[in-house]
This record gives sequence, C-alpha cells and structure tokens, in this order.
Amino acid sequence: MQQPIDFLAIGDTVTDAFIKLREDQSWIETDNPEGAQELVMRFGDKLPYDDVDVVAAVGNSANAAVAAHRLGLTAALVTNVGGDDFGKEQLQTLKDQGVDTQFVHTHEGMKSNYHYVLRRGAERTILVKHTLFPYSLPEIVPAPRAIYLSSLAENSVPYHQEIAEYVKKNPETKLVFQPGTFQISLGSETLKDIYANSYLFFCNKEEAQRILKNTTSDIKELLTGIRTLGPTIVVITDGPHGAYVDDGTHVWHGPMYPDPKAPVDRTGAGDSFSSTFTAALLLGKTIPEALLWGPVNSMSVVQEIGAQRGLLSRVELEEYVAHAPADYQTKEF
Repeated sequence: MQQPIDFLAIGDTVTDAFIKLREDQSWIETDNPEGAQELVMRFGDKLPYDDVDVVAAVGNSANAAVAAHRLGLTAALVTNVGGDDFGKEQLQTLKDQGVDTQFVHTHEGMKSNYHYVLRRGAERTILVKHTLFPYSLPEIVPAPRAIYLSSLAENSVPYHQEIAEYVKKNPETKLVFQPGTFQISLGSETLKDIYANSYLFFCNKEEAQRILKNTTSDIKELLTGIRTLGPTIVVITDGPHGAYVDDGTHVWHGPMYPDPKAPVDRTGAGDSFSSTFTAALLLGKTIPEALLWGPVNSMSVVQEIGAQRGLLSRVELEEYVAHAPADYQTKEF
C-alpha cells in the first residue's frame, strides 16, 4: 500500500502580481471613523509605478504545502486551476516546488485565480477574486497524517462539510484550520463541524476577535474562546508581540525572530508561521519547539517578494534556531 501523505493542503491557488507603487504617487491616510490605514492614489490619473513581479502558484494552502515539503515532509495539494495559461503555469510551478499534484483539478473553460498586490514599502493591499470552481473532495487513500485547510471561495460551504465528514471517518488524520477571510466571515456556526473537528487552529488576534465577536485584547480570553469552538490546540499570533498557544493544559508565548534587515514584503508571513508550526509537530517536535520554528520561517519569508521564495529547508531553519539570540525562548504564559 502507498505510504500516507504527511501534509495534505486544501485551498485555492493563485498567481500574484506584485505591483510596487511609487511613494510619490500614493500615500497613507487614517482620517476615517475606524482610524484604519487607507491607501490613497489620485483617481483618473495615469500613475507610474516602480516595478511588477509576478509569482505563480501561491495562496495560503499552496504556500503551506511548499513550506512542508522544504522541511522534509511529503506534501500534496488539493486545489483547482483553470485551463488557461495561468493554470498551466501554476500546475508546473507546484511540480517544480516538489508538491504532489495528483489532486490538482484543471477546469477547461474556467479562469485561474489571479490577484493584484499593491505594494507600498513592506505592506500591501491585495485585490482578490476567487473563481467559483465546482469543489469536490477527491478520493484520498490512504488517509493523510494531516489536512491543512485554508482559503476557499464563497461557494465552498458544502465542500467544508465534505472535508469535516472525511476527518470524522478518518480520525487518524489531524485537521489543521487556518481560516481565510471568507471562512472567517461565514462565522463559526456555519463552519461548526470544521471547528469541532480541528486539531490545530491558527489565526491572528484581530481575526480571533472577529470570530468570537469580542473586542477584548486579553489573549487568554481569546484562546479560551476559540478552544470552546472545538479545536484541540489554538495558536493566536499578535504581530510584534509574538504568538500564543493553548492546548487546554498549558499556555505558551513565543517571541518574533528578529529581522536581520528591514522586511521587503510581509505577504505569506502568517502562512509560513502556521505551516512551519504544523510541520514541526508532524516531525515530532514539542509545542514549545514548534513555537520557535514558526517565527524563523516568517522572518525569512518577509525578506523576499512573495510568500515562497524565502521558505527555508529544515537544515537552514535549525541553523537559525541554534544561533538565535539568548532571549529567543518560549515561556509559559
């Protein structure tokens, strides 16, 4: 019998066009009721830009599969691409990155996902549009060690139920859930079977507040709130304040890994953290050890354009951990 796949990622795949805006042609404002940062450009003008960098076969789940493969796991991706040239390029890129593509479904006559990333400094605004592919779970035998579920389009609610049923029937498979924007907007009640059957769950503090409809900044309260929805282990990241993990018995805090130089692009930082943390557990690491691994890959990813170029091998990652600053340690919180 075929050996089970270690890391099976499920989610949409996209090509990202990174457009570097000229800082003399755009600016940031916060003059709005929420105080949120807004990207402002002059409407109706022809605006020069600095550069464009096109990166194929990215997206939360594709990024996670590539990260897991580079860390030494067998990684596959369940995704959909169109029959256009972008889809062909996405499929070939996944193969070139070492990802098992047997579960990639090509849909002739449909367009592949293509997003525009407006870069200003290290931050970005992404213009997204998910093609409404007809989602269905392929036959996966034997069951993988872990399913890593992330961003899908708005027609995917029945697909989520199909994935939850698969995990119920195959309890040896650990479900890892890193919800995308649409999955968060659906609400935890709509995806209650996904939450209830998740072994690992990842989000940032602001996403946890939206999921729980709670404005508290108390991380322990947010961790407990997400755990009441069903996940066994909950991980919440909080930007420069690091990340927190609650397994129901202990709560740990881990710091960010210091950037060697100013970040170039923050796209994919969350994906690299979550997938690396997951891979560490699959490789036999403890939760505190996994909490040291994740930020290293995030640090490396933000030094490059796109979400995959900076992903490290296991040897490279362990070298960073071994030579980390003395205060780079996890602590019970």
